[in-house]
Amino acid sequence: MPTSGKTGRTSARRRAATARGRSPGVRSPPPSRAPSSPALEDVFEHAPIGIVTVDAEGLLTTVNPAGHAMFGSTDRMLGRSLLTLPTMVSSGLTKHVRAALRSGTPAHLSEFPYTSFSSGRALVLDVHVLPLRSATGGRHGALLLFQDTTNWVQEIERARLFYQSFLHSHEAMEVTDRSGIIVDVNPAFERIYGYARAELIGQKPRIVRSAKTSPGVYAAMWAALVDPAVGRWAGEIVNQDRAGREHPVFLTINALRNEAGEITHFIGVATDLSERKEFERQVARADRLASLGQLSAGVAHELNTPLANIMLMSESLRRKAPNPWVAGRAEAIMKQVEAAGRIVGGLLDFSRHHPPEVGRVDLGAAVAEAVEFARGKQSPDVAIVAEPPAGPLYIHGDRVQLLQVFVNIINNASDAMEGRGTLTIRAGLSAEDTWVSFADTGPGIPADVLPHIFEPFFTTKADGKGTGLGLAIVHGIVRAHGGRVEVSTKVGAGTTFTIHLPTPAPDTDDDAPSPPG
Repeated sequence: MPTSGKTGRTSARRRAATARGRSPGVRSPPPSRAPSSPALEDVFEHAPIGIVTVDAEGLLTTVNPAGHAMFGSTDRMLGRSLLTLPTMVSSGLTKHVRAALRSGTPAHLSEFPYTSFSSGRALVLDVHVLPLRSATGGRHGALLLFQDTTNWVQEIERARLFYQSFLHSHEAMEVTDRSGIIVDVNPAFERIYGYARAELIGQKPRIVRSAKTSPGVYAAMWAALVDPAVGRWAGEIVNQDRAGREHPVFLTINALRNEAGEITHFIGVATDLSERKEFERQVARADRLASLGQLSAGVAHELNTPLANIMLMSESLRRKAPNPWVAGRAEAIMKQVEAAGRIVGGLLDFSRHHPPEVGRVDLGAAVAEAVEFARGKQSPDVAIVAEPPAGPLYIHGDRVQLLQVFVNIINNASDAMEGRGTLTIRAGLSAEDTWVSFADTGPGIPADVLPHIFEPFFTTKADGKGTGLGLAIVHGIVRAHGGRVEVSTKVGAGTTFTIHLPTPAPDTDDDAPSPPG
């Protein structure tokens, strides 16, 4: 008797179950591969992402080869609950799987940290949790897609680290495209050259180019950069900032190429050599001064003897001259010898490099003594206004040498004002040091003269009016005391010389005032 279609289908399922070795109604272990058509099976096998399915109870049913490679061997996990695996629970993934199974809520997790339960390898995953529904609309399970983004995240972090290094480098850095258009600069570039980043992007590096660098240098630079066998250039050039100030720099440029070997960008790193060049100039200047000092001492000693003889003979001639004309000429010779003697004295002072005889000196009292000494020797039309400090300003130094410094500066200011003006002297204490300033109302110092004022024998005075040693001696004495000389000047508005000297430590001088906190 023929059976109905429904009974036939039921019998077919029973036979299939029996053929697979299990009784009807007994649940079988989940398959290790997802049942699918050949095309889907091929996708499942060769997909570059991990594919995992769980049933409605959260039991692990399938894992594709990419998932096996990602998580390690998972064959022994098939049929077990994904919801109870320690690594899944600790990572927080199970709550999203439960949400997909219970309410059909999908989830997408980016940069999801996960530790393989097989190898212990730390991974960063991009995870999609998708609910699966049966044909009748009931709960069927969940599909989990895992993309290993560990390397990608590491590359992003590495790129972030390099960009942070770019931003925080003290060297001026620029990135240009293959045609030399600036695409980015770092804050150091902005600080050194005075341009804002927004102003520079889209420009060419010639915006900071100085005429001091010859076109041939740039031609050689480009030839080296585009040469596949070289691809870099390094050398010293001169750039200029927005205000026109020149900056000697050591520039290194590298060509950046893609996988095909084509140039895509250039990156340049410039080390500002301004401070180094200034230091080299100071060292060279110190060497010249040392040599000049030795020469000056020798010349001065050699000149002293003939000058003394000339003075004696002139004095004798003046006394025994038969007529006033000869006596007058002898007296003129004596005055010239005195002038030469002052120059010799200056040479000897300049050549002496012995350390100062350090003692406790009240700076305010020393300034007052220097003013008193200089008053009678200056024009009556030069007003010297010395504002006394609020209290004693004790320093350690050589009192005689400091008096020489102050008198030289006072004389220099009086000469600059051409015998008419006001010199204001102040002294005080800062958090860093003890200072005394001399502000005159003279014509100021031109910009081309200012760098040379401390050079020996440099003078702007008329012939015979100055030796050019006064400020050189001032500079040498102050440096020997561990201090420095600052010059502030404005053409037509006067000049201020400020002497900065170290303040003694409080435990060295109990009576010395403490700097303001």
